[in-house]
Amino acid sequence: MGLTIGYVAELEQFHPTEAVELSAYAEQHGFSGVMAADHFQPWVPAQGQSPFVWNVLTALGERTTGDMGPGVTAPTFRWHPAMVAQASATLAAMYPGRHWLGLGSGEALNEHITAQYWPEAPERINRMFEAIDIIKKLFSASLAGKDAKHAGQFYKLESTRLWTMPEEAPEILVATGGPVTAKRAGKVADGLITVGAPLEKISMLFGKFDEGVRESGRDPENMPRALQIHLSWAPTDEEALANAMHEWPNGGMKFPKADIRSPFEFEQMAKLVRPEDFEGRMVISSDPDVHREAIQKYVDLGFDRVYLHNVGRNQREWIEVFGRDVLPKLSR
Repeated sequence: MGLTIGYVAELEQFHPTEAVELSAYAEQHGFSGVMAADHFQPWVPAQGQSPFVWNVLTALGERTTGDMGPGVTAPTFRWHPAMVAQASATLAAMYPGRHWLGLGSGEALNEHITAQYWPEAPERINRMFEAIDIIKKLFSASLAGKDAKHAGQFYKLESTRLWTMPEEAPEILVATGGPVTAKRAGKVADGLITVGAPLEKISMLFGKFDEGVRESGRDPENMPRALQIHLSWAPTDEEALANAMHEWPNGGMKFPKADIRSPFEFEQMAKLVRPEDFEGRMVISSDPDVHREAIQKYVDLGFDRVYLHNVGRNQREWIEVFGRDVLPKLSR
């Protein structure tokens, strides 16, 4: 499996038209593939946007040629799993072989808007796995020309099928940050997706994921491992830090964020973030080589798809610099 370095279309920060333009520009400069977040709100008001991810992915399909997926969508609260399955199948039918489906257990920031009870993490994870079960049932039944149905702990699906399907179901990549989820994901998913974390933690997640894959009777060797990296590059270290502090203070918040409901609450918490809080969580540097070294360590660990998000507004300049000085030097 080769190495893909993709672009993160940061929908919390950019108007959808601009996000699509930037993704196309990134592809012209050597990036391959796009990851776009399924958010209903930005993390902090300063980010300022939050368009509907499936519309943007369709536009990306027209303007780019690489892979693309929502990184990640939660098929659990705002969405019934059947709707996520339909959105994904349609995208895959329109752009064969290019779309993967990134699934996670969700965050209150986006999911609380439908005013349901917001449960503790174990229930959110159980919901996600039941949702994955429904999506997989729908994909396989629909490909076989049959109906699927489901009655579980959290969801019901009456007899139906997806009438528009690609020739092959999209890969399902599951976002995971803990050992138990990683192992469960290995049993049902086609790949793993995670955000930048300490290398030893990721090593452990890989081990657990592989265990789950083997238990399902498959070989983990060729399964995609996707990583999203947040970083801050600018022509000077000072600008790079200022961008991180203003645009992406959530990157310096050293606590679980899944229960916080409002960008304005995050904004208040952002006032407590100090430059040193990014240490070990996000590379902030004007030196492309420092970034290259950090990215290469993840590649050496076993990631074959890495999607980069530069947190500043200086996207075009960053795309040019990384396209010239970083991407060509990365290797598996």
